[in-house]
Amino acid sequence: MPFTDKPLKCKDCNEDFIFTSKQQEHHAKLGLRNEPKRCMICRQVARMRNDDRRGGPRPPRRFGPPGEGGPPRPAGPGGFRDGPREVFMAQCAACGKQTDLPFKPRGDRPVYCRDCFRRQPR
Repeated sequence: MPFTDKPLKCKDCNEDFIFTSKQQEHHAKLGLRNEPKRCMICRQVARMRNDDRRGGPRPPRRFGPPGEGGPPRPAGPGGFRDGPREVFMAQCAACGKQTDLPFKPRGDRPVYCRDCFRRQPR
């Protein structure tokens, strides 16, 4: 059954909003049966209110069927690491101050502390 855009009314601000066909398709894929009751802005406000009550933001959502989260991704672009990040020490090429770096310096380019790096022309 093809979806068509549906005008709805927000239960909080009483403004009209459109439940697009794309959003309806997404809801159907997730197995959601009820139409949204709030517009996007009121939905975000309600989430923030709930986060404040709970004491922080909710954990990230996992999409897909329940139980199919998959194993943790390896470290790398877009991944995550277990434990603390490795830190390297080097001497600033501009002021000579010892500084910590989130990468291993190669030695073929100058390394700057945070203050001197901000002052570098771009």
